[in-house]
Amino acid sequence: MKASAAGLVGTLAIGVGLAANAQAVMETSVGSFHIVPVAEGLEEPWAIGFLTDGAFLITEREGLLKLFAAPGTDPVLVTGLPDLFRDGQGGLLDVMFPRDFATSRELWFSFSQPMPGGGGTAVGRAVLSLDGTQLQDFTTVFAMPHGSSEGRHFGSRLVEALDGSIFVTVGDRGTGPLGMQAQEPWRAEGKIIHLNRDGTPATELSGALPGVWSMGHRNPQGATLDLEGRLLTVEHGAMGGDELNAPEAGKNYGWPIASFGLNYNGDTIGLGTSLPGTEPPLHYWDPSIAPSGLLVYSGKLIPDWRGDILFGSLNSDFLGRLDPDAPAPTGFVEERLAGPETARVRDVVEAPDGAIWFLSVGNGTAYRLAPAE
Repeated sequence: MKASAAGLVGTLAIGVGLAANAQAVMETSVGSFHIVPVAEGLEEPWAIGFLTDGAFLITEREGLLKLFAAPGTDPVLVTGLPDLFRDGQGGLLDVMFPRDFATSRELWFSFSQPMPGGGGTAVGRAVLSLDGTQLQDFTTVFAMPHGSSEGRHFGSRLVEALDGSIFVTVGDRGTGPLGMQAQEPWRAEGKIIHLNRDGTPATELSGALPGVWSMGHRNPQGATLDLEGRLLTVEHGAMGGDELNAPEAGKNYGWPIASFGLNYNGDTIGLGTSLPGTEPPLHYWDPSIAPSGLLVYSGKLIPDWRGDILFGSLNSDFLGRLDPDAPAPTGFVEERLAGPETARVRDVVEAPDGAIWFLSVGNGTAYRLAPAE
């Protein structure tokens, strides 16, 4: 897959030409890419998704759902969202378009929901009105059984599996001794939840909360399918120990009894980097980069990147790429694309034309990244 090097860093420059036509250019291992803003003035943007007519939706954490008819247009606010638990990292989070959206008009959302004890991760679905201005018949189909006053570690990415079922990532909520609830299979904290399209549990493991797919996750803020349909996630560690995983049913991914990171006071977490009965990550980061958003690229516009894994960084301000065909000591060879546009990248998606779009929280902007012609 590719000409790249470990730790390769792309740079940004301003294209030559009239000021009105100037645009940012990013140099990568496979050539020059243009970066164009497609939506600006966003407040804590969290997720982006594409409708069938060229329009797109962006969620904002404080509770706004914005519909853009095309890049550069003013947004329309979509109504019909549920009540939210707005605290810290909580609020309106992911949006997911099932593959039958063109006919069903159904959208899925993850959000933090008020509940006894504070709030917790929840999932709902609704139908988008034909004019795109309203969510109709919003129904909550999953909510954590236990709320918490903590305002962090909601997880909250949504992925449609090849069979139409839905995966939901749930963070450990930052509660308990080092998040030990992630090791309790009868709780939702620190789990991947697997739902049928009607919201019922799609996986039922012995001794586990119905719907639990895998456990031992800290704060998975990126999830996607690879080109073969395998689920992939990225999750935050503590001081170091961010992970890329391929969660499988019934398996334990270690947090907090096994981690490549350290606790914030410098102590070792759990029993070290590995433990019998837990799964090692495919890739890990030390120091932490706070990965968010996840995409396995189709190769449509960039054939050399087919099957590569793209993600954002919330604390190191770059758009990253892992080459699964190139082993490295931490997992895979990594390329980091960094510049003014990549300030706190929250989400990364592939547009219908094969361009890469990403959300910059730091700039309050959505960008389109594509090879320069």
